[in-house]
Amino acid sequence: MDFGTKEARELLAFYVDAGADALLGEAPVDRMADELSSPAPAREIAASPAAETAGQKGQTGSLGSHAREPTDIASIRLRPADASEGKPKALAPPVTPEAALMAAREAAKNAQSLDELRALLETFEGCALRATASQLVFADGSPQSRVMFVGEAPGYEEDVSGKPFVGRSGKLLDLMMAAIGLDRTTAYIANVVPWRPPGNRTPTPQETAICLPFIRRQIELADPDVLVCLGGPAMQTLLGIKDGITRSRGRWFPYDTGTREIKALATFHPAFLLRSPLQKRFAWRDFLALKKALAASAQSGTVSS
Repeated sequence: MDFGTKEARELLAFYVDAGADALLGEAPVDRMADELSSPAPAREIAASPAAETAGQKGQTGSLGSHAREPTDIASIRLRPADASEGKPKALAPPVTPEAALMAAREAAKNAQSLDELRALLETFEGCALRATASQLVFADGSPQSRVMFVGEAPGYEEDVSGKPFVGRSGKLLDLMMAAIGLDRTTAYIANVVPWRPPGNRTPTPQETAICLPFIRRQIELADPDVLVCLGGPAMQTLLGIKDGITRSRGRWFPYDTGTREIKALATFHPAFLLRSPLQKRFAWRDFLALKKALAASAQSGTVSS
């Protein structure tokens, strides 16, 4: 297909809108087939009973009625690579969710700085989202800021740029921060899940649980005075609140960073506000409360609700 044609560009745009924006393999795989197989090396074929049977049948090139055994997919993925043949390294066996969660907790606990935490996330393989995302979306802004905003997960634009909240919702967040005297030099921004889920789908509870130790450690290391949860998922994950964002927004909650207790505020996610503009008035009230709390903390050294 000529990708310079209008039809080809429209097809690619359709795939991107549908969430198919990551290449997972060099060749297509028919996953609806009855069996998945991998061609055996030539020397294995020559020594196989099927090959001997074929030779006895007049070297017709056909295996006749010999039935081929289904290939064991697990054995292919775990089979050691033969360096002499230049084969790629075998894929590592998938870890269980429990093992991934324990590894995440251990890795997050060992990070002594935000740079170390980012480096650990760059190499962490316990979350499957890492394989489909273009890159890690760690944070943006100043870690020394007194306020930290946390959303749910990156979107397409964030996946491309490597920074959180840079799409339409990010532009709205910039305007909301500017209205109370904040910008990306006076705020710290991150997500609970640092990798984009395929097609911008909602992260699964398992994916969120595996990423939770990292964002908790990130908040602890950044040590803000105020934590702002953008949207219901971030609020429920970090604050343990079961109520929806509509009932919980505008309220102050305690949050234990691990070293001290700070105030946390829940408000609407900018993406929700783009879909429901009438709710912006409530978000404006929340940001005014945030501005008041930051002003009070600057005078007294503590954040009042």
